[in-house]
Parts: sequence; C-alpha cells; structure tokens
Amino acid sequence: MSERAGEAGAGGAEPARTTWDGLPVSADPPHGVTVVVYRRAPGGVEVLLLHRAHNGPEYEGDWAWTPPAGSRWPGEPVADCARRELHEEAGLALDLRPTACGTADWAVYVAEAPSGAAVSLAHDPEHDRYEWLPPDAAVARCRPAPVASALARATALVQRASPSA
Repeated sequence: MSERAGEAGAGGAEPARTTWDGLPVSADPPHGVTVVVYRRAPGGVEVLLLHRAHNGPEYEGDWAWTPPAGSRWPGEPVADCARRELHEEAGLALDLRPTACGTADWAVYVAEAPSGAAVSLAHDPEHDRYEWLPPDAAVARCRPAPVASALARATALVQRASPSA
C-alpha cells in the first residue's frame, strides 16, 4: 500500500507513483483498495488481518497488520483491483461489495468468507501470517490510524448487517 515517487516523466510531468516493489499506481483516484474480509463464527463476526513480512515476523508497528489491500494499476477497474489484491494476498475469490467506508483516494470493499475458507499466503511473499480476529481486536491491531479508521467503519457496517453479530 505504500507508495514512492518515481522519476519525473518527459516534459516535466508529475512523478509517477509506484508501489514498494516498483509497480505503477493509477494516477486517477482511487489509487487502491482495501478488502475487509469477515466470517461468521460461533462467537460473532471475525475479520481477517494479514501480517506484512518486510520488517520481520516480530514487527508490530505501522502497516504490520492490515486487511488485504493494494494499489490500483493504471487503467485497472476498481473492482478488478479488489479481486486481484484479495487473490494475491489471501488466495481468496469471494463476492465483493463496495462501501462508502473509504476515501476518494482509497476504496474499501467488504467480502464475507465461508467459515471453512482456506486463506493462502502462497501467491505473494508480502505477508508471512494471518489471523481472524473480533472486529474490535482487529481495529486495535491495525495501524496507521487512517487504515484502522476505515477498518472500523467497515466492520461497523458488517456488524449492523450481520444477524449473528
């Protein structure tokens, strides 16, 4: 989800945005998406968080634990980006619902996983583990604050709509 400025293009154009691994990011908003994946468990709703591997398995700071998310490629439809990121980061193919929980620059989708859904981190080395957590615990673990706030809005939406919450 982090971005860095690339080299300025010909003619003094605005520097290109790229992801941490050098892939291009859409200049048009939204620049990326977060997919809040939830499931219904006997104790209530649980939310999927992924642990980013870049700073090692013990790292707990900003960007350590987040929902599946990523930058949108130039020209990529927003829903396609959400599906791609969900598959790349968690190995899941789920029905996605757009929400109003994001910002103009970053979209937020929600997706319900069946209780037995198999999360797989094998498609992308960006994450080293995952956890299913109750919404409040997921929000508390997620940083930085803008990401946690979007997660809180999305989990509130899911809990209002969930009969078992």
